[in-house]
Amino acid sequence: MKIDKDLQEKIQDLNLSEQQLQNFSLQKQAFQLELNETESALDEVQKSKDDVYKITGQIMIKANKEDVIKEMQEKKEILSLRIKSIENQEKILSERVEKTRKLVEESLNSNKNSSKK
Repeated sequence: MKIDKDLQEKIQDLNLSEQQLQNFSLQKQAFQLELNETESALDEVQKSKDDVYKITGQIMIKANKEDVIKEMQEKKEILSLRIKSIENQEKILSERVEKTRKLVEESLNSNKNSSKK
């Protein structure tokens, strides 16, 4: 069966889009992991009655507990926004992948049927 140029481009687009979906998934996992770590650390800092330290570069320094809590809450918000943004991009791309997949399947089926005649 011979595949026309338009169909080849659709198949390439489909493969590229599926790779992008995988990349989004990996990015989301990384951000989710970082968010979980941040939430856990924030919880520990909030429960702590002792001094709070943070790592800056290669050293650990004593830090103001309220400042650390504020920084961690901001980091948590940023990570949540990034995850939400990736989820939105994933949704849009998934819809595009499905649409392209259907077009490719239809084209392949019509090529298959026309080659039988």
